[in-house]
Amino acid sequence: MPCTETKSARRRCSLRLAGIGLVVALALAGCATRPPLAPPPAAPAATPAAPGAPATPAARTPRYVELPPPPVSRSWDELQLNAARRLVAAHPDTTYMGKPPEPLLGIPVLEIELDADGSVRRILVRREPREAKETIQMAIDAVRRAAPYGDVSRLPRPWRFVEVFLFDDEHRFKPATLDR
Repeated sequence: MPCTETKSARRRCSLRLAGIGLVVALALAGCATRPPLAPPPAAPAATPAAPGAPATPAARTPRYVELPPPPVSRSWDELQLNAARRLVAAHPDTTYMGKPPEPLLGIPVLEIELDADGSVRRILVRREPREAKETIQMAIDAVRRAAPYGDVSRLPRPWRFVEVFLFDDEHRFKPATLDR
């Protein structure tokens, strides 16, 4: 018989930590100023479907924003929060804010290893979702597009952090760090 107390205890602990993290994140967010983002590029015109083709919902063409240089982070918590904000800013059409929906489509967990200049050295998948396996590659691509994450040479090694991606039914994601 599997032990369920361990899972529920871990869930309560993670919810408690998430609540504390959210208070800290809100306090830090009130002190931070964000530079204005570059205007998004114009979206290409949609091509009409071939005659006789089945009607399908229009595929969303994601828009990617060129980002300003990343801010200097004084701690790993600050770097992870800045990285999560950078992920959202770089992908305005494929992210969402607010409370994550129930149930989520997929929850991939990635470990991102950085070089001293904040560029991505390696991405390891720490947790694969049972379904919606395509969300893994979507999360990896999002991390690479939002790089670099700022100079980490003054932070203690190893230069890596873990990010949890919360995907909704529309394949939009939210970094779980923003819920702390």
